[in-house]
Amino acid sequence: MQGILNPDDPLERQNEKLIKISEALMRRIEQSTDAEGAAYAQFQRAAMLEEEVQERTRDLEHALDLLNTSNAKLAEANREAEEARSNLANAIEAIQEGFALFDPEEKLVMCNSRFGLHMPDIRASFVPGLDFHDYVQLVSQSRFREHADSEAPEDWARGRLERHRDDHVIFNVRMIWNRWVQVSEHRTPDGGTVIIQTDVTDIMRLERQERERMLDDQARVIQATLEQLNQGVCIFDAQARLVGWNQRVGELLSMPATLLRMGIRFSTLLDRFRDDISFIDGTTIETVESWIKKPGGRPPVKFEVKRGPMLILSVTAQEMPDQGFVISFTDVTAERAAVRAIKDANEMLEARVAERTLALKDALSDAERANASKSRFVAAASHDLLQPLSAAKLYLASLEGEGESPVVAKVSRALESVEHILEALLDISKLDIGKAALHEAPVPVGTVLAQLAEELMPAARQKGLDLRVVATGAVVRSDPTYLRRILQNLVSNALRYTETGRVLVGARHVQGGVRIEVWDTGPGIPADQQQAIFDEFRRLNASASAAEGMGLGLAIVERACRLLNHDLSLTSAPGVGTCFKVTLPLHDGAAVDADPSASQGWSTAARNLGAELVLLIENDADVLRALTTILEKWDVSVLAAHSEAEAHALVDEVGVAPDAIIADYQLDDDLLGTDAIASLRDRLGDLPACIVSANRSPELIAACAELGVTLFPKPIEPSRLAAFLANIEAGA
Repeated sequence: MQGILNPDDPLERQNEKLIKISEALMRRIEQSTDAEGAAYAQFQRAAMLEEEVQERTRDLEHALDLLNTSNAKLAEANREAEEARSNLANAIEAIQEGFALFDPEEKLVMCNSRFGLHMPDIRASFVPGLDFHDYVQLVSQSRFREHADSEAPEDWARGRLERHRDDHVIFNVRMIWNRWVQVSEHRTPDGGTVIIQTDVTDIMRLERQERERMLDDQARVIQATLEQLNQGVCIFDAQARLVGWNQRVGELLSMPATLLRMGIRFSTLLDRFRDDISFIDGTTIETVESWIKKPGGRPPVKFEVKRGPMLILSVTAQEMPDQGFVISFTDVTAERAAVRAIKDANEMLEARVAERTLALKDALSDAERANASKSRFVAAASHDLLQPLSAAKLYLASLEGEGESPVVAKVSRALESVEHILEALLDISKLDIGKAALHEAPVPVGTVLAQLAEELMPAARQKGLDLRVVATGAVVRSDPTYLRRILQNLVSNALRYTETGRVLVGARHVQGGVRIEVWDTGPGIPADQQQAIFDEFRRLNASASAAEGMGLGLAIVERACRLLNHDLSLTSAPGVGTCFKVTLPLHDGAAVDADPSASQGWSTAARNLGAELVLLIENDADVLRALTTILEKWDVSVLAAHSEAEAHALVDEVGVAPDAIIADYQLDDDLLGTDAIASLRDRLGDLPACIVSANRSPELIAACAELGVTLFPKPIEPSRLAAFLANIEAGA
């Protein structure tokens, strides 16, 4: 059918052809003489074809209706679009500025007649489809755009394209004949670009007129300012011609007024003074001339010249933005004379300082030798004093249980006072010379306070004071020995100066640590003396006896806290009382168990001693007898020896190994108790042993720790010795 019917024919023509075809087919069927029914088959075929033709005809009619409708809508849309485009073009054309629109592909879509009005040589090129890059190149080459002398068209185009990267750009373009165009460039939401050109010539001219007026005013102000300067100033333009100066430059250079005139070249002035000046700092005239001739980018230069026999001028040359330069002259004659005088004085002072330094070094050496001598003296004196003190305390301890005696009690208190004074002297000496060894460890505050309460409770009861210690489970980081000494001094002081009332000791948690507080109801400390009480030998009660202390306790507290980085403070009010506060860092690790023997009384421990035979090595006869007496009172057999050799002989004589060894550290003939213990252990095995000594050096502590022996400081506390002997049975 497609070959018979022409689709381009109207539907009426196609229907007409189909009817004619049907009639022809019917005639052929009627004329057929096929005996087997071929005619009827052809008829059926023709009828089917007719139905298809009719269906196709209906489809074509429907398609034609749709096409007519679409064409009508398209025509309406084209009309509206054309009307909108015409309205937009009219609106754009009606605005007073030049307008152009570039699509996201940087192609010109449209522009009005005012766009590029100031560049008639390139306006004809502003047609739809123009690339933005080509547009910028055209503008850069326009002869109507005023080109700066130092700026090539390619540089201007490069800068213009860099600005194009921003979404919003506004800048001014200078045209010939002193005209100006402001260019506003904005990015559209779809990535296109809108450019608006506005003639701002009138605005720029008014601005320039106002600027010139201001410049005239500024010029007068600048000239007046230059005349007030104590410096001589010359201003040169880019061609090295004089354009400004003050009278001071003529005075400094003795320059005649006829020479200082507008437009004179720098080289002419330099030639005038070439023979009249000399350079001081190595600069030459050639260096200055080279700097002047440099085309641009000159760094500031500074040099000094001498004119005449005495005048010294400091010269500074600095480039200006227009490639001109300013040269200033400053009279520094007086300053240089002062510098020379200061230099001479410094040299003299340095010589005196060097001489004084040598004297101070000698004095320091003498002081260091004196300190060392003092330390040796204190150590030796403490050892010599602690030996008999230790013997006396042991003799007193052996009298326990033999009846109460007021004399014994008084002697015991006196010995304790002497011991405290000696310990204070030793502590203050170590702290002063920096020989105090710190061994920081976790310290259970509750255990330390409980021990102090047990020790000081008798003194509190004797004065009728209420000593209260608040229990605490806090564990701090500190040196156990020095912490105990700090708290002991604070509590002892509180008891010493409090006549009635109570002393309260407790600990409370604060930010990042624990603060131990010692409260008393004593007389209080006046504000003007709260700092002085930490000085050596300073006591508030000047009439107090030496037995009540020498005023070293708080000095030791202050120095020990400073050494340990523990914050120390106090609050006090006269007639109310005093509170000393020591803040310590918390221990971050696991809890620390208290020493079970720390609070155990010596008499209680002595009843449970398992050691039956003790080897005692002590070169001091009094201490040896005192220790032997108290040990025998505890039902302990004693092998008393004055030396290591005697100890070996006694062991050989009895033929029995002792249960423990007690040895003094410093024996006769510079022999040491640690060596004696080591040699006896080589023969007898790893026996329990302890060292007693007045030496409290870190070296001895380390040596005892390495040997695995206990160190007891003199004077010996019987309770600690008893606890040591009691633990022998526990370990057996």
